[in-house]
Amino acid sequence: MNCAIAALLLATSDWLSAASGPKGAPDAPPVDRSQATYRGGLVSPPLVKPQFTLTDTSGAPFDFGLKTQGYVTLLFFGYTHCPDECPLHMAAIAMGLQQVPPEVRNQVKVVFVTADPVRDTATVLRAWLNHFDRRFIGLTGDEASIQSAQRTAQVPAASKIVLANRAYELAHASFVLVYTKDNLAHVIYPGGITPMDWAHDLPRLVKEE
Repeated sequence: MNCAIAALLLATSDWLSAASGPKGAPDAPPVDRSQATYRGGLVSPPLVKPQFTLTDTSGAPFDFGLKTQGYVTLLFFGYTHCPDECPLHMAAIAMGLQQVPPEVRNQVKVVFVTADPVRDTATVLRAWLNHFDRRFIGLTGDEASIQSAQRTAQVPAASKIVLANRAYELAHASFVLVYTKDNLAHVIYPGGITPMDWAHDLPRLVKEE
């Protein structure tokens, strides 16, 4: 993982504890934190793993349901130009995975779907993900297909915020959906989740049936 990203994450730990997502970001589904088993929020009823096919960074079709069957799957919709939540989430996940045994790490797949396919070409997306973990899967496609995937995952579609000089940012869902091996997302992880939280939860998520 890129040392600069790790330093950024560590230097902003205080901010992370209070972060709720980028300005204008859609809200996460209602969660229940009354049970302390997981550091994320429990979703009731759980969300069904979506079925969609996009394109991975090698240019091959990626059937999300098929290619993640039997794994604990972390799904996040974001973009590489994101100034806050996207790099912080990816860095926290990467550092958390480094802290768990290989037998746990090998049962986890991390899938990052760009919501900004115009700027996030396959090359850009692959290079950005490699800063965190080369095993992270990056997916892209045309805007209609990505919006369809977000709807299928019950995630609000990202929306563009126009800045000066024709630049723009995206308001997007800032939570990570985690599907256990039953193909249901019982837990979601909002902004503020730390590497220690992931290291705590991933071994438990892998054991869930």
